[in-house]
Amino acid sequence: MRRYIHGPVAGLLGLALTLGTATGEAHAQVTLADYDYVNLEFRGVGVDLGHIWADKVRDVPLYSVRVDLGYLGPGVRIIPSISYWRSEFTRSELDVLADRISQTAGVQLTGDDLGTIKWSDLSLSLDGHFVWHTPIGVLTFVGAGFGLHALNGRGEAVRDTFVEDLLDSITASLAPIAGAEFEPVPRLRVYGEGRFTIMNAIQYVSARVGLQYMFHQGTGIEVGMAVPAPPLQTEAP
Repeated sequence: MRRYIHGPVAGLLGLALTLGTATGEAHAQVTLADYDYVNLEFRGVGVDLGHIWADKVRDVPLYSVRVDLGYLGPGVRIIPSISYWRSEFTRSELDVLADRISQTAGVQLTGDDLGTIKWSDLSLSLDGHFVWHTPIGVLTFVGAGFGLHALNGRGEAVRDTFVEDLLDSITASLAPIAGAEFEPVPRLRVYGEGRFTIMNAIQYVSARVGLQYMFHQGTGIEVGMAVPAPPLQTEAP
């Protein structure tokens, strides 16, 4: 697995080094040589349930699965994830779409004429987390996610038309992330995170809460900021 993730994680080095510089006085000197994809390993898998608040569709649940690949270097963790949601266009967005169709096709339509149009999003994201421990034993993180989204539109009024083609697309996204997690029992993590997903077609805020099972302990390079608190059990060398 490791040789295939070298390319994508290279794009996260800039984020890692920027965050590392900002906290340079809080921990030992870190160099570029400390960050290497060979440090990555399959450590755990988690499932979560969330909710999205979007600018074009109704608020709906969000379902995700994530994989913990461990640490690229001191304090920088890599988390790929797959997410899915399905919703309906809001009335205001149907009116906007109807107006665009009217101008393009030379007809007169309203949002009511379009009926119900559903939009779904299946996404694959590669997240980079800058992680540190808090005095109360909770692991906290901030970072960014780079995603690829398969958007799929459906509706009786637009079936097999150019409008349906416009609603179907593959697009990239960028999302700032913040969250926290703790370990109530050995190897079981409870985590929560919020993110703001930005792409050309749609933007939305999401919040997630999930459970992650850790298969084994880490490699000893997990600690980010040097906070005087005991690490989580599975973060120890």
